[in-house]
Amino acid sequence: MTQRTPDPISPTTPDSPGVLFARTREDFLAARIGDYAFAMLPGHSGRYYFASAWLLYKPMEEWAHADFYSRSGEVADEAAFRARVAESAEHLRQRAALGRREIHSTANTPWGASQGATVYADGVVCHSTAGHGGFHLDAAHNAKVHPALRTRGGWYEEDSAWAAVAQAFPELFTDYERHHAEQTIRDWYPDVWEAIHGRSLLPGESHEKDRRTFERDHAADWIVVSAITSEHRKGFVEVVATLGGKRGPGTEERRFLVPADEYQVGRFGFVIDETRHSLYGGLSSFVGWQP
Repeated sequence: MTQRTPDPISPTTPDSPGVLFARTREDFLAARIGDYAFAMLPGHSGRYYFASAWLLYKPMEEWAHADFYSRSGEVADEAAFRARVAESAEHLRQRAALGRREIHSTANTPWGASQGATVYADGVVCHSTAGHGGFHLDAAHNAKVHPALRTRGGWYEEDSAWAAVAQAFPELFTDYERHHAEQTIRDWYPDVWEAIHGRSLLPGESHEKDRRTFERDHAADWIVVSAITSEHRKGFVEVVATLGGKRGPGTEERRFLVPADEYQVGRFGFVIDETRHSLYGGLSSFVGWQP
């Protein structure tokens, strides 16, 4: 694991208004913003994760890995962690200034009965349910959503559709939320993003557009759909591949052997190179597969 230069903070020091940093006894850097806790937790291969928790009452030096139940991406180093914490502090400050109201709600939503809601503005309400959640807009507000993103009933689930609400009413969201809404539309609704901004997205700027390009370029290639370390050919991964990565009844499947040190799956799958990866018909490590 990459060695870190010890941080001089001891035991607890302020970094910016409302933010405290400390080194824990488990030797990871942590931060507190009010009731919110953040940590730079080590992962595999020298990586670090931005983790968070809420209402940790014990002293910061006693915080442990097990106290942090949420991870939201990687951070490269302590400078990047501090930047993420500063961004979170500004987000929380802006959110408090927006004056959102928490209310009791038992409304029926597409995701089940509401267990509570946040009022962003009259007619713009975000519901939480046992398993999911999202926004509901009244008819007047829903009419202001971009036509390509608008839903008929005014319901916008929290995974990606919520971005349509932030795009339509940016004044109700923080800078952090607006940034992620724009990124969400760019990643998952690239045609809409291009129509709004009047330019084409370049390779690497949209997950969905890159996926379409990958599928188009490799429609006639064998793409891995299952993989397992071979028990019969040491140093190889046994894979099952289909043309274009298609799945479903009637899809032709072929097995190949790929050197283990070469099997690195990309964003959209591993493409078989038939000039180098051998078609395999021997004993299989997949349960139920017959040669």
